[in-house]
Amino acid sequence: MRRTFALTAAALLLGLSACAAPEEAPRGPAPSGAAASAAAGINDSPQQNRIVPAKVDQIAGLVPEAVRKDGKLIIGVGAAASGFPPLAFTATDNKTLIGSEPDVAVAIAGVLGLEPVLENTSWENLFIGLDSGKYHVGSSNITVTELRKQKYDFATYRLDNLGFEARKGSGLTVTKPADVAGKRVAVSSGTNQEKILVEWSKAAEQQGLKPVDIKYYQTNQAVYLALSSGQIDLYLGPNPGVAYHVAVAGETEIVGTYSGAGANLQGKIALTTKKDSGLVQALAAALNELIRTGDYAKILDRWNLKNEAVATSEVNPPGLPIDGK
Repeated sequence: MRRTFALTAAALLLGLSACAAPEEAPRGPAPSGAAASAAAGINDSPQQNRIVPAKVDQIAGLVPEAVRKDGKLIIGVGAAASGFPPLAFTATDNKTLIGSEPDVAVAIAGVLGLEPVLENTSWENLFIGLDSGKYHVGSSNITVTELRKQKYDFATYRLDNLGFEARKGSGLTVTKPADVAGKRVAVSSGTNQEKILVEWSKAAEQQGLKPVDIKYYQTNQAVYLALSSGQIDLYLGPNPGVAYHVAVAGETEIVGTYSGAGANLQGKIALTTKKDSGLVQALAAALNELIRTGDYAKILDRWNLKNEAVATSEVNPPGLPIDGK
């Protein structure tokens, strides 16, 4: 499953891939005026003041001996070029890697008593690096799938959600197909979210309701202009990108979320290691410690991603099924 989108100005994102890297393009200029003022709530400077917890000896003891002796946790992040805000992207200096994915990984390294080493790479080279042992862990919006579980171990840390975005004060709430019946909803063509929206439209019709009036636009700016001017009622995209736009533009809100895996499974994002490397239990334990202390919630909140929080980190939970099985 691959969700494609174009990335232009930092505030204007149409989507993020939870299962694969997004299509990348250079970051545009920062938003101005009211948008710039709202964007002040998102720190995109090189000075991140990340949360780095103290080492927890009992959890650190779960780390394989070879990694403990080296003292470093090598973290691969598939955010080459401009990346994908708010998950992983370059700061205003165009070189420092920032976002929720690096933040989570750095905090975990602290609990494990290891020095975090962030390596920015392409999506494809991230997995090559995991296979070769170049990276101990991948922290790059990777969805758990049954196919990937054949080669990798997973410790979950975020939900894989889609988000419905509407103008502030619209009064809309979206939880089921009937809520979008007859509504004008923008979505990116050829994406997983389009597939789900089409299914919802058919479900609404089966209930005797109007179908969804699905709209397609060529650019991010066109979508958000249509939303702000009332030409459309909603935009459906991967939740992180929607959440980032909400945070930096200050004119819209998320009025509903839905599992990116569809109706029968909650998709989950996970830290990824080479299968049987011995590291996954330590990662999950460290994540659960961050959840217990509240540091995890603080990390997600600073990137406006609290609606993707998990209650506990799971090791190798059910993933997206293999096609045809």
